[in-house]
Amino acid sequence: MANIEEKVEVLLENTINTLGYELYDVEYKKEGKDYFLRIFIDKPDGIDLNDCEIVSNKINNILDEADYIKEQYFLEVSSPGIERVLKKDKHLDANIEKVVELKLFKPINKEKNIVGILKQYTKDFIIIEVDGNNMKIERKNISIIKTVYEW
Repeated sequence: MANIEEKVEVLLENTINTLGYELYDVEYKKEGKDYFLRIFIDKPDGIDLNDCEIVSNKINNILDEADYIKEQYFLEVSSPGIERVLKKDKHLDANIEKVVELKLFKPINKEKNIVGILKQYTKDFIIIEVDGNNMKIERKNISIIKTVYEW
């Protein structure tokens, strides 16, 4: 059975697309005693507060009617940010040949943070180029992959 995040993504994706946005990701988390449903949206020229308000107003009733979440929760609609977490294959596809940062559970060559160019991926491995050399890293050793913004 699909988890809440997957169910919400399927429920909202067409509505958000119809409004002219991409549904980047859905996150449902308990932080302290509170639950948060975070909807990350995107569009080519970026997201502003008005965009978040438009989407929030449109999806609020849809979420209430579906009633997937039994606990009281806070709904947050926002941009995925400049340095984006890459969770899905579509996120990785969009960032091939771009600079990414990997945070690892176990160090490789005494490093737990590795920055390089994303070359390719499989369901089991990520391959990044670091200093001209390709590194093949097991996905199970990666805690997070995110884009790197050059400030």
